Amino acid sequence: MQEVIQTNVSRHHDNVLQVVQSYYQLTKPRIILLLLITTAAGMWLAAKGEVDPLLLLVTLTGGALASGSANTINCLYDRDIDYIMERTRWRPLPSGRVKPVDALIFAIALAIASFTLLTVFANLLTALLALSGIVFYVLIYTHWLKRHSVQNIVIGGAAGAIPPLVGWAAVTGDLSWSAWLLFAIIFLWTPPHFWALAMMIRDEYKEVGVPMLPVIEGDEITAQQIWIYSLILVPSTLLLVYPLHTSGFVYAAIALILGGIFLQKAWQLLQSPSERNTARSLFKYSILYLMLLCAGMVVDSLPVTQNMVMAVSESLPLGFL
Repeated sequence: MQEVIQTNVSRHHDNVLQVVQSYYQLTKPRIILLLLITTAAGMWLAAKGEVDPLLLLVTLTGGALASGSANTINCLYDRDIDYIMERTRWRPLPSGRVKPVDALIFAIALAIASFTLLTVFANLLTALLALSGIVFYVLIYTHWLKRHSVQNIVIGGAAGAIPPLVGWAAVTGDLSWSAWLLFAIIFLWTPPHFWALAMMIRDEYKEVGVPMLPVIEGDEITAQQIWIYSLILVPSTLLLVYPLHTSGFVYAAIALILGGIFLQKAWQLLQSPSERNTARSLFKYSILYLMLLCAGMVVDSLPVTQNMVMAVSESLPLGFL
């Protein structure tokens, strides 16, 4: 397969900018952006709305480097099936624009840079958490689960849930119950998100032999599982308000509104599991949901928000309260 890729689809770079672009694409930047948003949310919650700008920059940079390393190795490992699947054939490795050995060196360099940066400017726990994310994503998900287990996304979702732990540890140097709840929220969000995508491109996964739930169990079972995870996810987001008291009223309102829409879309999919557009709608919204939920955490944690809520509560009649 690799000989076919290299001889028939090989392309050459015309300038340095194209080389940089190819290596940039290996890191899957769109995925990194979402991971960094969850990292930032963890930092703001841990710092109670007052994050040190330098620490924020260092942590997000280190997290981006770690995620880029993991994604590059994922591209390296999956280059055979990426060549077969229409939506991934353009990627740098299956297209022949980057050699496998160069991609491996690039991934190792990113991992070393991430670990060094986070150890020096944050703390060792933060660096180890970022490194564990790389190891889990590469060895547990990509190597072991993705091609061999229908639970690949469920268990593998732990890798994507590590970034908020990285953010929290960077600020506090430890991990509290609130940090682990952030981990749980991302962990529960992952199956509905990826299974909705898998329902959209089920035939492609089937062609390359990846045992995604829609391929093995069908759309109806997948929609049922998405509904179950959604029912657990939405109430879980409110645990930050009570009993943990990490977030307040503003976040609670945002989480309820966003969660209500999430449940509505999951219910629509449950009613029409064969509708690709319904699955696409849930998939796209799941991304927006996580971004806005994290934004809600950040806004709620800001001192100005806390002061406004306190001022409003004090101005209300006691009878109303």
